[in-house]
Amino acid sequence: MPLSRRNLLATATLAAVPAPPPPHGRATSRTGFEVLAADGYRLLDGRKTGIVTNPTGITRDARHIVDVMHEDPRVRLTAVFGPEHGFRGTAQAGGSEGRYDAPETGLPVYDTYLKNGQALADVFTASGVDTVVFDIQDVGARFYTYIWTLYDCMEAAALAGKRFVVLDRPNPVTGREAQGPVLHKEFATFVGRQPIAQAHGMTVAELARLFNKEFLTTPVPLETVRMTGWRRSDFYDAAGLPWVPPSPNMPTPDTALVYSGTCMFEGTNLSEGRGTTRPFELLGAEGVDGRWAAAVNELGLPGVRFREAYFAPTFSKFQGTTVGGVQVHVTDRGVYDPVRTGIALLVTARKVWKEFAWRPDDWIDKLTGSDRVRTMIDAGAGTDEVVGAWQRELAAFRRTREEYLLYG
Repeated sequence: MPLSRRNLLATATLAAVPAPPPPHGRATSRTGFEVLAADGYRLLDGRKTGIVTNPTGITRDARHIVDVMHEDPRVRLTAVFGPEHGFRGTAQAGGSEGRYDAPETGLPVYDTYLKNGQALADVFTASGVDTVVFDIQDVGARFYTYIWTLYDCMEAAALAGKRFVVLDRPNPVTGREAQGPVLHKEFATFVGRQPIAQAHGMTVAELARLFNKEFLTTPVPLETVRMTGWRRSDFYDAAGLPWVPPSPNMPTPDTALVYSGTCMFEGTNLSEGRGTTRPFELLGAEGVDGRWAAAVNELGLPGVRFREAYFAPTFSKFQGTTVGGVQVHVTDRGVYDPVRTGIALLVTARKVWKEFAWRPDDWIDKLTGSDRVRTMIDAGAGTDEVVGAWQRELAAFRRTREEYLLYG
């Protein structure tokens, strides 16, 4: 039956059955998928369903939701859509797995990476699905591409006339508040399609609500399945869920904790730790020594200390070469500010290492959402000055964000 304009703009949130409390009285959090399954998949209502997911789409007992849904006669799961890194997560950054049939289920797996607009809408149309479901673990940073896969899929689903359902998962670094600069539209890329903060402090379902009303020209028929028991102050370990690396260089929740700040080093000639066991926690370059750790420790940044470190990346920058730098050690995650810390690291690296340089393609501008960070640091600005420059736009984003939050 045709959807009215009112229904099209509205976002429905599935009511959830409360989970039994654990021994200490804390409500056990349940993911959107767990709530959907407990409700007998009524929201899918026997429709031909395709799901956008990757290895993070798992249950509490570490089964993949595609397998669970495929085996359940109440669900008509007919297609899977893989994002960057692929449905199985085997591809490195900037890669995907292509089109294939999953040997375990026989389901067709379609590749969404680097597709958007009508091209992606055509993929949804060719798949024959009625409803597109999204369930991928995010890490809370604007430049982590899965949230823009979400955005692109919502836009494409609207073009193709499909329903869109988002199954929520925790923001692993909490949803307390947004931090960092807000993207300027002229710097939009796949690491930032729309003007949100660098550390957005939202879940994927909350982002979907914001995208649908604030940014999509044609809103999609959107429904969200919220979690139960999750609080905005919760880090990932509070959920009691297994951690599956959302991408090859996001091995632990500790990586996610620092990522929204230290990923900015992708825009420099220093290693951001790819090719090590602690990506984004280890930073360095050939010729860097203990002066960097000393300089940044002198700033007394809250909740973090820096250790002089030496490492040899197995791939990416400085492959096979021993480099010097720092390891980021978060000592109090409750007061730690990853974006401010990342700026402090950039400022001090530039001061202590004469070979410091930005990537020639100004990738730092794409990551931070404008040329402001680069030009201010080049002009000799300190950490407080750089961070202060984005506070007005950040305050505006925080006000906008409030309307779309689902959890207290």
